[in-house]
Amino acid sequence: MVTSASPVDQNPTAPLPPSSSRTTASAGVIPDFAPVPAGRPRRRYAVVGTGHRAGMYVGALLGEHADVGEIVAWCDTNPGRIDYYDAQAGGGLPGYSPGRLEEMVRERGVDVVIVTTPDLHHAEMVDRALRAGADAVVEKPLTTDAEGCRRIAAAVAETGRNVVMTFNYRYAPRNSSLREVIASGAIGEVTGVHFEWALDTVHGADYFRRWHRDKANSGGLLVHKSSHHFDLVNWWLGDVPARVYATGALRFYGDRAAAARGLGERPERGTGVTGDPFSLDLNADPRLRALYLDAEHHDGYRRDQDPFAPGVTIEDNMSLLVEYAGGATLTYSLNAHAPWEGYRVTVNGTRGRAELDVVERGHIDLGENGEVVLDPSATPDGAGTDDLRPQRDRLIVQRHWERAEEYPIPDGIGGHGGGDAILLKDVFRRDLRIGGDPLGRAAGHLDGVRAVAVGIAANRSLITRMPVAVGDLDLGVSLEDDENPTTHHVPAAP
Repeated sequence: MVTSASPVDQNPTAPLPPSSSRTTASAGVIPDFAPVPAGRPRRRYAVVGTGHRAGMYVGALLGEHADVGEIVAWCDTNPGRIDYYDAQAGGGLPGYSPGRLEEMVRERGVDVVIVTTPDLHHAEMVDRALRAGADAVVEKPLTTDAEGCRRIAAAVAETGRNVVMTFNYRYAPRNSSLREVIASGAIGEVTGVHFEWALDTVHGADYFRRWHRDKANSGGLLVHKSSHHFDLVNWWLGDVPARVYATGALRFYGDRAAAARGLGERPERGTGVTGDPFSLDLNADPRLRALYLDAEHHDGYRRDQDPFAPGVTIEDNMSLLVEYAGGATLTYSLNAHAPWEGYRVTVNGTRGRAELDVVERGHIDLGENGEVVLDPSATPDGAGTDDLRPQRDRLIVQRHWERAEEYPIPDGIGGHGGGDAILLKDVFRRDLRIGGDPLGRAAGHLDGVRAVAVGIAANRSLITRMPVAVGDLDLGVSLEDDENPTTHHVPAAP
């Protein structure tokens, strides 16, 4: 059972970084933006998909960015969730069913649609929004399959409308710092990247409780979760994936793995369960209770399913080998049942090596009743701290024949490693930005295709047990196209 409240921009099961409570960032981390021109009307936004993740955008438009944008409509299948957000906005905004999206755009004069639906609906919602005359802001992943990529690419080409991908990890200072190191040429031309991501048994299990557990809904973690990671590698290298080989399986969650380990009888759902570290009690988080438990009678969706129940069709252990068009290789692994959470990235180059080590949560404490305690202040004698695996971000750079040096990582603000709040500034104020972004963090639909291309190819490789050429996927657009020249083929300094 999760016992700690969470800020609006963070999954309640995910680790809370120190940046989530910061109000200021290091100098130079946040770009400069011009004041809003006098008399300029605010952009009109509609939120399509009013689940938990929508809260980040709703909070931004009702708070810091209310001077540049306003929410004018909601769109969801569940009126209970619409009512929850509408109350935050003061009430009175109209709610529409997904079948009335075009009507919503027309009647409410919508400029931008924010898509935070389950992943399988992204392509349809983006396509229809663009053709109705609105731009789109899309949560990752862009879509779940090649057909979705083709649909979005065609809509962009035929309408000329804009699609913004919200790859917030690009904005986390630790990841931006690695981009700086690579682009500077300090380690030479990149020959290979090793990327290991560990999800702990609180955050990792959550993907097996929700709609994500069905691969038809999410594309599996290789699309839903790993598209974040593949985008980072694409962006770090300024390159595009060319061929993918994958292996993976469901080895920990799901009913078969549980039975094989003799786990025994499990509760049908987490709410009301005590003493079980794999259960999520929706009553423990007011926001989750309002969005899901109290709204459950509208559609029957359960946010707190048992991760060991039948119906899990996604993998929890995955490994990939990715060849890039420019010659570098990526070895990647994701484990969704680790005892700690974080990631390690090693970048080898012709002049040296860079190593990014991130610990987001060093371990998980259990309370006296066997429930998960996510708030270290609630444990006796500071038991939430971990001397051997402290929460930290560290970037080490070592050139050939030189000693290793630590590359400074500045402070960010918001969730996802300090990237959320900076991303939101770029999403809602990009036209007011003073000067360009040398890191090229802003992402569009082509970046979204490049990211999911790896996961789509990996899913095919899992079936065929053979390498898959990305060019054979028929994604509807060439990954080599330069939608944004700052995100492709980053030149190394001499």
